[in-house]
Amino acid sequence: MGFFIRVEPDVKIFVEDLNPEGSNTILFIHGWPGNHKLFEYQFNMLPKLGFRCIGIDYRGFGQSDKPWHGYGYDRLSDDVRCVIDTLKLKDIALLGHSTGGGIAVRYMARHGGHGIAKLALCAAAAPSLVKRSYFPYGLPRQDVIDIIRHTYTDRPQMLRDFGKMIFYKPVSQAMSDWIFHLGLQAAGWSTVSIAETWLDEEGLFSDLAQISVPTLIMQGIHDRVVLPALSEVQHNSIKNSMLVPFKESGHFLFIDQKEMFTDELARFAGD
Repeated sequence: MGFFIRVEPDVKIFVEDLNPEGSNTILFIHGWPGNHKLFEYQFNMLPKLGFRCIGIDYRGFGQSDKPWHGYGYDRLSDDVRCVIDTLKLKDIALLGHSTGGGIAVRYMARHGGHGIAKLALCAAAAPSLVKRSYFPYGLPRQDVIDIIRHTYTDRPQMLRDFGKMIFYKPVSQAMSDWIFHLGLQAAGWSTVSIAETWLDEEGLFSDLAQISVPTLIMQGIHDRVVLPALSEVQHNSIKNSMLVPFKESGHFLFIDQKEMFTDELARFAGD
């Protein structure tokens, strides 16, 4: 069941709510530059196991409104709070992939983990996607600047190039095309704005230490977007966390090793 939730007077977020009668709820926050449909396999399988699965398209992506503003982690996490409050969600599992992982981390700190009993981070872009003078584990800053420049000049080709980085296992041309078209559903300005957030956001370093709920960290060891060292930093920063490496996965571990990913998530988010 798909519907919209108003998060600001002029901004509505698209929400897909599957199996609302499920006994355990997982709220999915997708990564850049896709939308909630990236979790198609999980949405096919988890409701069969009794889970309620809620996917959102955060602003600027998928079917959500695409305003000019609001692409920092604070506002994006506030949008998640609006969804949680509107649906009256309690004691749920929150899952964030890539940039969605950064949003989830900010949500836990900024909103005190309101409504969240468990947190799952997969290839999470936290505490920093880019290298900094005090943090050597991210991508070169110039790589992100190049993504921004390429988005302005030829966004479809940028998406094609990004698509070559996300898988470890070979996928069909049809799968590659599908991922590409999900990226095209975003607005150009929101695609750029999120990338600019990666450059400027440093607060996730302190946010990680504020997470107190049980946390599952899943990481593809061949990830070329969110480097595996980031998952080690997350694990060391979050007291009650468990790190599960995916040995045959890149950045899209929920597709590369979809059965393992779904099994790990179901085991963690279940009773």
